[in-house]
Amino acid sequence: MQHKSHAAAQPLLELPFHRLLRLSGKDALAFAKGQFMNDLEALGEGEWHWSGWLTPKGRVIALFAVLRQQDGLLLLLPDADPRAVGAALARFVFRSKVTLELPAARVTGRFAAPESAQGNRAAELGGQLELDMGGSGGARTLYIALDGEADERPAERDGSADWARADLEHGLPRLPGDAEPQWTPQQLSLERLQAFSVRKGCYPGQEIVARTHFLGKAKRGLVLLDAGAPVEVGAEVRAGEAAAGTIASVAPAGSGALALAVMPLEREPAPLTVGGAAVNALPLREGLAR
Repeated sequence: MQHKSHAAAQPLLELPFHRLLRLSGKDALAFAKGQFMNDLEALGEGEWHWSGWLTPKGRVIALFAVLRQQDGLLLLLPDADPRAVGAALARFVFRSKVTLELPAARVTGRFAAPESAQGNRAAELGGQLELDMGGSGGARTLYIALDGEADERPAERDGSADWARADLEHGLPRLPGDAEPQWTPQQLSLERLQAFSVRKGCYPGQEIVARTHFLGKAKRGLVLLDAGAPVEVGAEVRAGEAAAGTIASVAPAGSGALALAVMPLEREPAPLTVGGAAVNALPLREGLAR
């Protein structure tokens, strides 16, 4: 564990694209179990994991972290619009005793170890939540100041690009919030993050996910690419002269970019290009599974 003085020496970064959706009410847990792709029963109070919401055809609508609290669930959405996700979820509430709300919050982060949070156990410090987002690429801590809790600490700058690069390096796709659902959990290699369950009760897309898992039909997964020039989501990756994959997620890196591409799990070695420019495949870092 890193001492507070050392953590404070690391710059505090604003993370304005990380937003929140809260589910509360006596049926909140049961409702979420029937909608989200990970097993909420595995979480104790104060614990969190990665999860997502799928279309009936098993395509990812949104990825998020879910924190189980005494009075419900808190979803941390790094990209998807919580207002749109909440409105879409509300169509399935029917008579369930569930309230969906958008809490006012400030989300910040540091590339430093947390004071108290560890792994999937969050901590509450001075009126704000602390989450351990570290992995093999180094320590990271995310802070959530909720519902008007004062957080007057000055941030050095917007850290969205830095945070996104670290996410991509660890295999967490940052999907554009306005993108059409296109990828299955397996195509996004979300088993690396333990972000979905194939054994829990039904949820939208569960049949597709389970069939792919148990029949061993996953043929594509994520590859981390280092590009010397900007690339765009949806761009084609070529291996030699052949089409080999599609860019699913991008984070700027200097004059170039880091990207996650969905590509065949088995492929012949060949030079990779995007838009005619060479890109290099890098190993994904471990340690972000929760």
